[in-house]
Amino acid sequence: MTDNEDRNTKVDIEYCKVCDYKGHCLELAEKIKTSIPNAAVSCKQGRRGSFEVIINDKLVYSKLQTMALPDYEEVVEVVGEASLGAEPRRIKGEQPINCAIS
Repeated sequence: MTDNEDRNTKVDIEYCKVCDYKGHCLELAEKIKTSIPNAAVSCKQGRRGSFEVIINDKLVYSKLQTMALPDYEEVVEVVGEASLGAEPRRIKGEQPINCAIS
């Protein structure tokens, strides 16, 4: 059994229902589960404007702070590192949001 099989990495994603980010959450959760099958990923409806990524109880990305969505590939990379025992690091990569305020 490898370390990767030993560890369960917990990923909680808080998303804004009003902003319709549930699809983004499900897409990111699928990318994580494809690369790190032992990760326990949950999507939870949360605060208005939120898309917060928490790995092993550590906030690693906050849309409330950055006003952008995280780079999904970097999130997957950080979850992979955490599944091998590394301390989760902050996500720096972002992607633009298509948002029109009317």
